[in-house]
Amino acid sequence: MRGEPSCPRCGGRVRAPGLFADAWQCDVHGTVYPLQPVIPPSVEALNVVVHRTQVPVWMPWPLPVGWLFTGVAYAGDDRSGGRATAVACSGPGPLGGAGEMILIAEELGVGLGARYAGIDGPDPGSYMNVEKPPQAKVLAAGRPTPLWHVYRTPDDRAVFAGEALGMWLWAVMWPEQSGLLMYDELVLTDLRDAGAEIDLVPCGALSPRLLRP
Repeated sequence: MRGEPSCPRCGGRVRAPGLFADAWQCDVHGTVYPLQPVIPPSVEALNVVVHRTQVPVWMPWPLPVGWLFTGVAYAGDDRSGGRATAVACSGPGPLGGAGEMILIAEELGVGLGARYAGIDGPDPGSYMNVEKPPQAKVLAAGRPTPLWHVYRTPDDRAVFAGEALGMWLWAVMWPEQSGLLMYDELVLTDLRDAGAEIDLVPCGALSPRLLRP
């Protein structure tokens, strides 16, 4: 399933570097790190992203009971390396039915997390209130990491954001009730540090949320 790179912020077409620009360009958002075509879920796909990225590749590990890895995407190119990653997981929701989660790590200004969150990006800034206590906490790469609820998102999802390892960390979940998972203090592993354990990741079918946020 190969396609063309796209804008991480809007999904629109991008122009490759050439005579008049030394970076990828979106007609709406200017210079961007191109979102590469979504890679169907497999251990090999994860390894490709892990070895190309400059930012964390977050996954709940261990996965919640019954959950599977369901796809991965990254923004960047061979020259820049990955500057944003998105990992999808799917499984039984905390209140029944199916749940989906996408964890995004990105550098400031990339805008991939805001796209999955359904807000005008590129960063969560004005959409969360860090003056209040965080609404959730995760353990990210062994460090307690506060996450704040992101407001003014579409009603069909729950969104949290914070900072981990010097990068934005977004957690986007469908349906909105699946946000209850964030109150269980998930343990997130940066798969760049997983070593041989990455071969144990259980894979499911590709999440359509990665293709159509």
